[in-house]
Amino acid sequence: MSNPIEQLNKIFDSRIRIGIMSALMVNEEVSYNDLKGLMDVTDGNLASHLKTLEENSFIKVQKGFIGRKTNTLYSITKAGEKAFRAHIDALEKIIKGLS
Repeated sequence: MSNPIEQLNKIFDSRIRIGIMSALMVNEEVSYNDLKGLMDVTDGNLASHLKTLEENSFIKVQKGFIGRKTNTLYSITKAGEKAFRAHIDALEKIIKGLS
C-alpha cells in the first residue's frame, strides 16, 4: 500500500487553491468577485491561483457580460473534482493514521 503523503497533490498545497476548489465542489459555478470575497485576497493573488488551476485543467472559465460589465464564472472540471477528492482522501488517511 502506498504512503498517503505521496498521494497529496502539490497543486493543492496553497490554502487559497484549497479554498477555491472547496467552493467549486459545492457550487455549480462561482463568479470571480464571489471567489475574491470568499478568499479575501488581492486580484493578482487570486488570478495567479486561478491560472494555475486552469492550466492543470482542474477548473474551467466562462467569460461573459452582465449588461456592460464583464462577468467571469468558474466551475470545477471532472478531472479537478477527481484530483481534489484524491487529495482530500489522502489527507484523511494521514490524519487517521496519526490518531
